[in-house]
Amino acid sequence: MWLVLCLMVLLDGCDWLPFGYTTIKEITAAPENFESKEVKIRGKVSSVIKLPLFDVKAYRLRDDTGEINVGTLGDVPAVNDQLTLRGTVKSTAMFNGHSLGLRVEEIRRF
Repeated sequence: MWLVLCLMVLLDGCDWLPFGYTTIKEITAAPENFESKEVKIRGKVSSVIKLPLFDVKAYRLRDDTGEINVGTLGDVPAVNDQLTLRGTVKSTAMFNGHSLGLRVEEIRRF
């Protein structure tokens, strides 16, 4: 019993397991439930945004349920790259459960 419990706790934080992903639709449908929380998402890069003057690097990630902007401090991936990442959901502002500027700030790409 203790062994099973310990394994569940250890595996819960493992990013390489093929489960534990949040769909983009879950985030966009109820952003107030995810605000400032870490999520693990995966999808295909549909576009990239680079504004060197403002030091902005971002890309749009698409899964079967929707699209979301992802901000990064690292290199911007190429369009059509398949990615899995861990990030924090952020909004510029929240009004009555609706998000303005909804995005995921990338923590780690794997």
